Amino acid sequence: MKIKKGIRFITLKSVGSYINFLSYVRPQRATELSYALFSQPRIGRFKKETLPKVLQNTETEIFHHNEHHFQTYIWKGNETKILLVHGWESNASRWKKTLPHLQKSGSTIIAIDAPAHGQSSGKEFNVPLYAEFINKAVEKYQPTIIIGHSIGGAACVYHQYLFPNTSINKMVILGAPSDLKTLIDNYISMLSLNTRMLSLLEGKFINRFNFKLEEFSGQKFASQFTIPGFIAHDTSDKIVAFEEGKKIASNWKNSQFIETSGLGHGMHDDELYEKVIEFLFASEGSK
Repeated sequence: MKIKKGIRFITLKSVGSYINFLSYVRPQRATELSYALFSQPRIGRFKKETLPKVLQNTETEIFHHNEHHFQTYIWKGNETKILLVHGWESNASRWKKTLPHLQKSGSTIIAIDAPAHGQSSGKEFNVPLYAEFINKAVEKYQPTIIIGHSIGGAACVYHQYLFPNTSINKMVILGAPSDLKTLIDNYISMLSLNTRMLSLLEGKFINRFNFKLEEFSGQKFASQFTIPGFIAHDTSDKIVAFEEGKKIASNWKNSQFIETSGLGHGMHDDELYEKVIEFLFASEGSK
């Protein structure tokens, strides 16, 4: 295990050194390469023939959005609809352990495959595109509840910021990052990229998405929210820092923050899910 980690460390530093070199001789190439490494998932795809078991007995629907298409999976239930939004290098099957808890409510549950994940199209993942996918699904299915994990949670937050007047009236965010600047800083650190590359990447985001890195913040977006929110983050999360979840909750007026310990980034836990169910359905009585 230590040998594998050492090899990975050397590989990352070698890639970073190459990008740093390119930043001086071919800055555009360096920018495209570093952005591709940041935005293109390595795992999380599957074909229809290798559909995970949890997704096999579902109703499926393909949506088209501009040049993209994305896949949804539906577990039929009553008129209450819950939309599930997974995170980076994952797919809709990540909700396997969550589903039994949600199905106790009798709700109809819809899960989505993110851009470049599962059976959805594309090579690149980014939150603005994911938010557009989410909005297409929200317009179609009219869910009242949305649950997002990791970067999927960040996409839910951004979607609510962009489209505050939808059918959604409750949101659950699990292990999600708040600030894009933090993600980029971690990426820069992981590859040991130079300050020139940070500047080039900042320019890339401005040109591509028309926002500065520090402007893309879940903490900032959540300050506009009026719907109730449930934010949970684990103190031992090694993928997304615990402080990121606290940031999102800090400005979200109508929200509760749950601190967990020992769950890691996956956040799978019966006790936590029971708290989620209580948050979603307690005011409506038992279903």
